[in-house]
Amino acid sequence: MSKVNNFLENKVMPVAAKVAGQRHLQALRDGLILTMPLLIIGSLFLVIRWLPWFGDPERQYMITNEFLQNILNYPYDATFNTMALVAAFGIAYRLAESYKVDGLTAGAVSLVTFLMVTPFKTVFTLADNSTVDVGGVIPTALTGSGGLFVAIIVALLSTEIYRFVVQKDIIIKMPDGVPPSVSKSFVALIPGFVVIIIFWLLRIGIEQTDFQSVHNIVRDLLQQPISKLSGTLVGMLVVVFLVEVLWTTGLHGASIVGGVMSPIWLQAAAENAAAMQAGKEVPHIFTGQFYEIFVHVGGSGATLALVFAMVLFAKSQQLKQLGRLSIGPGIFNINEPITFGMPIVMNPVMMIPFILTPMAIVISTWLGMEFFGVAKPNGAVPPWTTPIFLGGFLATGKISSIVMQLVNFAIAFAIYFPFMKAYDKTLVKQENDAKNNAA
Repeated sequence: MSKVNNFLENKVMPVAAKVAGQRHLQALRDGLILTMPLLIIGSLFLVIRWLPWFGDPERQYMITNEFLQNILNYPYDATFNTMALVAAFGIAYRLAESYKVDGLTAGAVSLVTFLMVTPFKTVFTLADNSTVDVGGVIPTALTGSGGLFVAIIVALLSTEIYRFVVQKDIIIKMPDGVPPSVSKSFVALIPGFVVIIIFWLLRIGIEQTDFQSVHNIVRDLLQQPISKLSGTLVGMLVVVFLVEVLWTTGLHGASIVGGVMSPIWLQAAAENAAAMQAGKEVPHIFTGQFYEIFVHVGGSGATLALVFAMVLFAKSQQLKQLGRLSIGPGIFNINEPITFGMPIVMNPVMMIPFILTPMAIVISTWLGMEFFGVAKPNGAVPPWTTPIFLGGFLATGKISSIVMQLVNFAIAFAIYFPFMKAYDKTLVKQENDAKNNAA
C-alpha cells in the first residue's frame, strides 16, 4: 500500500496538480460545487419519497399516498431538475472571475444562452396513450442533469466570447458619475449581444439538420454506439465504462446509457422471472438489477465505500464533513453530493478509481455468479434506492448475494482508499496553508 501511495504522491499528484490548476477545469470544479447544497437538500427528500417497504411483496415503497408522493417530489424537482441552470451560471461566473471580468454578468449571459439553445417544448402522454407536443414549456429533462454537459459547453464558450469582447475594449463606457451597477450593465450590452447572436445562429443552423438541437447531438452521438451492446460481460464492462466516463465530464451517464440499455435489461429480467416460476435455472446474469444493486452500490462509481473511507480516515475538514453529509444519501444509492461536491467530475485524481472500481465489481460479480454459486438476479425489481445487502437479497432471494455485496464493498474500499488518501493529503496542505495565510 505504501508503494502505491508513494507512486500516487510522486508521479500522479504532480501531473494531476498541473491539470487541476488549468483555468477551465478550475471553473468547472468551482462552478459545479455551487450545486452541492441544493443536491444534498434534494437528496433527503428523494430518500424519503422512495423508502422501500418489505412487509408486503406487492408493495414496493413505504409511502403510497399519492398526495404525499407529489409534495415530496417538489423539493427534489426544484433542486435536481435545475442543476444545469445553476451550473451554467456558476461555471461562467468562476471562469469570468479568473479573467478578472464581471462574473455576475457573464453568469447571467451564460444562463440565458443555455436556455436559448434549449428547445421550449415537451411531449405529454394523454389518457389514451397518445402523445402531443406542447410548446412554450421548458423541459426539466434538459435543465437537470440530462442537460448538464450542454450547460458546461455553453458556459465555457459563452464566457470565452464574452471576455474576449470585453478585453478588446469593445464596450459602451459610461461617464464617471454613473453608478457602478448601471455602468456594468452597459458594459455588458455589446459582449452579451455578440454571445446571444452567435448561439442564436448556431441554434438556427442545427435546427436545419436532423439533430434539431444541441441536446440531441449529444444524445444521439453517444447513444448510437451504446445501442449495439448486449447482455455480455464485455458489453457490461463497456456500458459501465461509458457511464463512469460520462459522469466524470458532468454528463448524466446513467440516464443516457440506461435509456438505451433498459429494454435489453428488462427483457432479461422478464425471462429470469419466467424461468423462476417454471422451476428452471435463470438464464441471465446481466439485468438492470445486476447494474443497480450489485455494481453501483452507493450510486454511479460504487462510491459508498469511498464515503466510508472519507468518514473513517480523511484528515482534511473538507472530506470529513462531505463524508458525513453524504453517508445518508449514499446508503440509498444517491451520490450526487460526492460526484459534484468532492468533486469527482473533472477531478483528475478521483476520476481514476471512479471508473476502475465499478468495472472491477462487474468482473468480480460475474465470476461469483458464473463459477462460485452466487445467486443470479431472479427477475424481482427492488427499488434502486434499496440499501446494500437488503437490495442484494431482494434481487436474488439468496444469502449468497449478501456475501457477494460484502466482497464488492471490500474491493471498492481497497481501490478508492489510496486515491482518497492522496487527494486528502493535498487538501490538508491547502487547509494548513490557508490557516497560515490567515494568521
